[in-house]
Amino acid sequence: MRVGVPKEIKNHEYRVGLTPASVAELVHAGHQVLVETQAGMGIDFDDDAYTAVGATIAPDAAAVFAGSDMIVKVKEPQPQEIALLEPRHTLFTYLHLAADKPQAEGLMKSGATCIAYETVTSNSGALPLLKPMSEVAGRMSIQVASHYLEKEQGGRGELLGGVPGVAPARVAILGGGVAGINAAQIAVGQRADVTIYDINNDRLAELDLHFGSQIKTAYASKAAIAEAIQRSQVVIGAVLVPGAAAPRLVTRDQLKTMMRGSVLVDIAIDQGGCFETSKPTTHDDPVYEIDGVIHYCVANMPGAVARTSAFALNNATLPFVLRLANLGAEAAMKADKHLANGLNVYKGKIAFKAVADDLDLPFEAWA
Repeated sequence: MRVGVPKEIKNHEYRVGLTPASVAELVHAGHQVLVETQAGMGIDFDDDAYTAVGATIAPDAAAVFAGSDMIVKVKEPQPQEIALLEPRHTLFTYLHLAADKPQAEGLMKSGATCIAYETVTSNSGALPLLKPMSEVAGRMSIQVASHYLEKEQGGRGELLGGVPGVAPARVAILGGGVAGINAAQIAVGQRADVTIYDINNDRLAELDLHFGSQIKTAYASKAAIAEAIQRSQVVIGAVLVPGAAAPRLVTRDQLKTMMRGSVLVDIAIDQGGCFETSKPTTHDDPVYEIDGVIHYCVANMPGAVARTSAFALNNATLPFVLRLANLGAEAAMKADKHLANGLNVYKGKIAFKAVADDLDLPFEAWA
């Protein structure tokens, strides 16, 4: 198969769909790989690093799309990339369609087979291709919150972990999944006062066993979340409904009860965000303030640590990329129900029900 790797063009996105090590695996398996020039420069891989493992360098994205059967990316295709897709293409990348109807309609119009990293599953029911970036975003969320709590950044001027004689900041983490547990690990490491909120009692029990007395856990009732908003200096939104829009857990009225200079970090912004006041931001302009509360809602958080993120993502995606290349999209999905769960758009139709429901578009199962 001819596999194409365009350069990412989303704001401050330096990750790359395939590292040279991943390209080497594809070439060894007998596939051709076409990489857009400078695609890997954001993580210090120049064109020579790709040609050394057997890739061909293309002058631009148009050449990559024209010369490839499968496109492997990191972030959702931008409008100029969607325009290059054809029915013969398989697109394998993060899509997050439930919060992006224009993208969904563009992909439907293209006729391409579009498989989303974030809805591929595993035997345990986990999301193995979302996990590495959730780990990165969860850990980054505390790093970001610590920074914006500083007075110079408009925050309350509080040290997350406090010092002897001065209490640490209170951190409320909404969601005890992969992002939430990674946020908690870093917050605990900084000696913050951490509470994780979730609606799954089994998960709360697991978290309690994992962290012991280092954190507190609470059932995420509306009353509990309202109290958390009032008393916490940092709130991390880490909820996930696979493939669907994130639930709005914090209202604008609740925001007014927060302490001035508090910080909200919405990891769920790719799926629409879990705060009513959330709107996507970029690394160029990452924060905004409403009612004295700082909002950090960057939609590609892991792009800020592109090298770590690219390696972590490739470790997870490469086995699926090889399967798609070896068998072709349809045969690979028929052979692997978990890969088939990643299918979001097929032959002009939405093939993932949660996406269709959230966008009020017709759903059609692919097989």
